[in-house]
Amino acid sequence: MGREQAIVVGCQLAGVDDERFRYSMEELASLVATASGEVVAELVQKRESPHPATYIGKGKTEELAAIVKQLEPDLVVFNSELSPSQARNLTNMLGEVKVIDRTQLILDIFAQRARSKEGKLQVELAQLEYMLPRLSGQGAALSRLGGGIGTRGPGETKLETDRRHIRRRIDDIKGELRRVAEHRGRYRERRQKNRAFQVALVGYTNAGKSTLFNRLTAADSLEENLLFATLDPLTRKCILPCGYTVLLTDTVGFIQDLPTTLVAAFRSTLEEVKEADLLLHVVDSSHPDYAEHERTVLQLLAELGASSIPTVTVYNKSDRQAPQFLPTTTDAIVMSALSATDVDRLRRFIEEAVKQQMSRYDVSIPSGKGKLLAQLKTDTILQEWHYNEQGGTYECQGYVLPTHPLYGELQLFQR
Repeated sequence: MGREQAIVVGCQLAGVDDERFRYSMEELASLVATASGEVVAELVQKRESPHPATYIGKGKTEELAAIVKQLEPDLVVFNSELSPSQARNLTNMLGEVKVIDRTQLILDIFAQRARSKEGKLQVELAQLEYMLPRLSGQGAALSRLGGGIGTRGPGETKLETDRRHIRRRIDDIKGELRRVAEHRGRYRERRQKNRAFQVALVGYTNAGKSTLFNRLTAADSLEENLLFATLDPLTRKCILPCGYTVLLTDTVGFIQDLPTTLVAAFRSTLEEVKEADLLLHVVDSSHPDYAEHERTVLQLLAELGASSIPTVTVYNKSDRQAPQFLPTTTDAIVMSALSATDVDRLRRFIEEAVKQQMSRYDVSIPSGKGKLLAQLKTDTILQEWHYNEQGGTYECQGYVLPTHPLYGELQLFQR
C-alpha cells in the first residue's frame, strides 16, 4: 500500500514567534512521515485566535477546499487540537477527505507502535476518550425519543448506544490497566527490596534515548530516526566501569503540546521515571530547537512530580551539532551515541553521578565475614580493598547507598 498523501494546516496565533511556528510545522510533517504519510502541501495563516467554527478563517477554508479538490489527498492534518464542532464543520466543507488534528495523528502513531499489552490498552483508552465527545450523529438533543406512552424503554438511537458501548469499554480498560499497574508495582517493589540503583532515560522524542540504551546495555530496543520509536518502557542491567550494576530504563519520548488524554493514559508507563534514583535527560544537540525541547521535558517532569529527582543532561548527536548550540547546564556531558569512546565516557559520567548519591565508607571487615565482603563487591562501589595480615581483616573503601540495608551494617566496622 502506498503512503497516504496529506495536506498540513497550521495557524500562527498571537504570541507565537515565526521560528517556533516553523519548527512546530516541521514537527507536524515529521509526525506525518512517522505515521507512514507524505506531505503534499502546506497551508498556514496568521490569526489572533482560532476561528471558533473552522479553526482557520473563511477565506483560508475556501483556499483549502480548492487545494483539496486539485490534489485529492487522503487526509488534511491540522497542527492543533480541533474542537468537535470545528472538525465536523471542516469535514462538511471539504467533502470526502478525512480531517484529523495533531492529537489524532499522535494517537495513530502510538496505536501503530504499542507492543506490550499495557501500551495497547493505554492507546485504546486515549483514543476512546478522544472519540467520545466527537461522535457525530443526530446530536445530543435528539439522542432520546420524546416522552409519552409507548416511547419509554428501548428508545435509544445508535449514537446513544455507541456512547454507552464506548463508556463501558473505557471502564473495562481502566480496570485492566489498574491490574497491570499493580503487577508492575510488585516488580518495582521487588527491585527496591533488592535495592538496585535505578536510572531512567528521559527526553524529547527522537533525541536518541533508545540508541544510548542499546549501547549501554547491549539490548535490542528499536532504534529509528522517527518520532516515538519507543512506547513501552524497557529495563535492563547496565554495568559501570567500577563493576557496579545499575538498572537502566528507556521511556517514551516527550513532545510539545502532548495531548492531555495521552499524558493521563501514559502516566503509569511514566511511573518508572518517578521511581528512578537518577534521570539522564537526553537532548538532541543537532536540533535547532533543542532548548525548547529541553524546557518541554522539564515541564512535563514537573507535571509528573519527578522534578525533585537528581538529573544530569546528556547532549547527544555532537557529531551533527546545531551551529548555535550552547549547553544550558554545567551538569552535563556532550557526546555522540555512535562513538564507542563517548559511550565509555558516559558510563564514567553516570558512575560519578551515582557516587554523588552514595555515602563513602572505610571499614575493616573480619576475615570470617566472607558473605559481607561478597555483598560489598555486588551491592556497593568497592574502590579499594586489601588484606591486613596483622589484624586478620580486609580493609575496604568505597561507596554505598544510604537507603541500602548494608549501610547500617557497615557502621559497625567503620575505621
